[in-house]
Amino acid sequence: MKDAAQIEPDLALAERLFDALREASLDPPGVTRDAYGPGEERAHALCLEAAEGAGLAVSRDFAGNSYATLAESDSGERTLIIGSHLDSVPHGGNYDGAAGVVAGLAALAGLVRADRRPRGDVTVMMTRAEESVWFPVSFAGARAALGCLPVEALAAKRSDTGDTLAQHMRALGFEPEAIAAGQRHLDPARIAGFIEAHIEQGPELIEVGRAVAVVPAISGGDRFRKARITGVYAHVGGAPKRVRRDAVAALGHIIVGINAVWDRLDAEGHRIMATFGVVGVDPAMASWSRVPGEARFTLDIRGVDLPALARMRVALDDIVAEAESKYGVTVSLGPDTGPRPAFLDRDLLQRLRDCASARFIPFHEMPSGGRHDALAFHEAGVPTAMLFIRNQHGSHTPDEAMDLADFAEAARILATLAATH
Repeated sequence: MKDAAQIEPDLALAERLFDALREASLDPPGVTRDAYGPGEERAHALCLEAAEGAGLAVSRDFAGNSYATLAESDSGERTLIIGSHLDSVPHGGNYDGAAGVVAGLAALAGLVRADRRPRGDVTVMMTRAEESVWFPVSFAGARAALGCLPVEALAAKRSDTGDTLAQHMRALGFEPEAIAAGQRHLDPARIAGFIEAHIEQGPELIEVGRAVAVVPAISGGDRFRKARITGVYAHVGGAPKRVRRDAVAALGHIIVGINAVWDRLDAEGHRIMATFGVVGVDPAMASWSRVPGEARFTLDIRGVDLPALARMRVALDDIVAEAESKYGVTVSLGPDTGPRPAFLDRDLLQRLRDCASARFIPFHEMPSGGRHDALAFHEAGVPTAMLFIRNQHGSHTPDEAMDLADFAEAARILATLAATH
């Protein structure tokens, strides 16, 4: 471990690659790397070129995921994968996803420069279509590589073009037929572990004064995308309060009630999130002169604190019952599509802690509020862990402002991890 802790990642390569990625995908006020489109494809080409120049073996799979490998031929050891995605949201920042890819490439380039060969192969994986803003599919590239992408996902239409995922794959020379046939490129049994470095998507690392965090869990919970409140439309001047069945008033009751419960849980030190992401009424029926007879909303409740999640769910049911009784409405939450929290691999997490400690890098520990490609590997049975990198101004915004010095700490941890594989 001592020698491995001396290996420096190639930070000059990282800086050049970040600049090249920004220039190739500039779409003011941010960058756009569209999934299975020109922006993402240019990003993959740039990263593969940089990897090959650094002495790594490069390849692609049938779904278009890219790989850069520091190979130890015929070792018999399972492969360690460091990976993240190269697509972005429209007009997003330069570091969401790309930071994890570039950190892996910089780490392996540092090993090549130091002439350090791990016992087994170490691969940087560059995934496709992680951002579900493009296709209504989670982790399309990663799940395709693992043989876990449902066949029906190939018919999902991209939000801007209307073309299917299969059409976009085929247009770039990839093979959706392999996915339809149930093929997989990666065998979970042959993977020693998957590590994803990612920018933090909130302010916690700034608040605690740390450059990096070990991420032991990924949030899950309850997600209602099609909740609906049914009341009765009425004339605003003719319906006194005692007879109104106001759907919007009932929605307000639910929103206020959930936030009050969240305040209590927060004050008790529980870590949980609750978001009414979409609220609205039927625009064809909405009028200043009409009592709303229908309202719709989405509700996302997430965390890794299982008792807090259970308390919030009980509270939700109680608050819904109160709203129905008080306002004379019917509330249908619809299907709960929320994933369960994912608790990542203890041994791999400890290796990250040990690598950070060996390099005297102070680190924080925190769960991920967002879902990432790492979750696809975890669900496939692969030992999985994550690192967060401090990032100013949040993510999915042009204002992402990760400091290269913070990035370097994550890359150093990955270099030590790779060197000791």
